[in-house]
Amino acid sequence: MVLSFRGEFNQKVDGKGRMSIPADFRAVLADGDPRCPETPLPRVVVLHGPHLKNCLHAYTIDAMAEIEEGIRKLPRGSDARKRASRMILGKSWDTEVDKDGRIVLPQRLRQQIGLEGEAVMVAMGDYFEIWNAATYEEVEAAETAAFLEEQDGDFDPLTLIDPPGED
Repeated sequence: MVLSFRGEFNQKVDGKGRMSIPADFRAVLADGDPRCPETPLPRVVVLHGPHLKNCLHAYTIDAMAEIEEGIRKLPRGSDARKRASRMILGKSWDTEVDKDGRIVLPQRLRQQIGLEGEAVMVAMGDYFEIWNAATYEEVEAAETAAFLEEQDGDFDPLTLIDPPGED
């Protein structure tokens, strides 16, 4: 069974861009890195770029391999393959979680999302998002309020998915 990212965590970001990866997330990263547990420090692939708007996406090695396989299936020379390659492969950055459970985000990635002081890491199942804490609070609150405004008063988020065991 493949582990999933779950939860929402606030983490401090120091002036050098170091930030702790929550232990729960490190376990998923290790589970999704073929070289673990022989090599105890899991790797993570961080996707960036203007198409992500206000956040970065962080994937396991296995999850990024699945994405890369999807790109390879696109016809060579096609606009779709070029676009996907540039926006995904060209905008991805690999790093390793250090012995203290941290990664160091380069300044250009921090600048893209205005990250300084405090980050929020939000689980998205097969990846997690990294946000500037204030931006996340503002965007998430607005998006949730707008969505709930359109729903019935007794809205249940489980209605968004198919029941387990059904396709």
